[in-house]
Amino acid sequence: MQDSNSFKQVFLKKLLVGLQQDDISSKNMSFLERKRAIKVSSDVALAFAREGANWSRALIRNISKQEKNKTLVRRILGEDFDGLTKPCDSHLTCKRVRCKRILRRSYTVRRTRKVAPKKILASALAKRMLKKKTQVLKFLIPGGESLDELSLLEETVDYIVSLRAQVDVMRHLANAYE
Repeated sequence: MQDSNSFKQVFLKKLLVGLQQDDISSKNMSFLERKRAIKVSSDVALAFAREGANWSRALIRNISKQEKNKTLVRRILGEDFDGLTKPCDSHLTCKRVRCKRILRRSYTVRRTRKVAPKKILASALAKRMLKKKTQVLKFLIPGGESLDELSLLEETVDYIVSLRAQVDVMRHLANAYE
């Protein structure tokens, strides 16, 4: 990850661009609409500041899929909009194609293991629990569905550090407005 101060500076610049839009500052907006616009601005600024991570590209793509967010995202990103919203050709962001024969083979192996001793059953239970927790983590991290376990852990750490920096910058911004 890049230097924390430069990351926070880039995030703050893009966040302020998003917050200065006419849509957010209009008096006609309801509280919930303003809250949504601030969240979108914050998420896009966070993803832009951490450009290059799988979760950041996935977050920008997911936000810009909704038509009501597309104009705000385009204003925040400017000329970088097209490059960040199109799908990436990287092997990490594309789902892997699996052979049916391999899937069948792994299914038969699982079926035969059910008659194993208790020691093996405990390890199988631990593997099953780990797999379930990994699936939950893949759901929580933007773009995590297409990652393997090692990449998922790296992206998770990066995402958590970025979220902490986002909270820190927004807290300082809120204190400055008070």
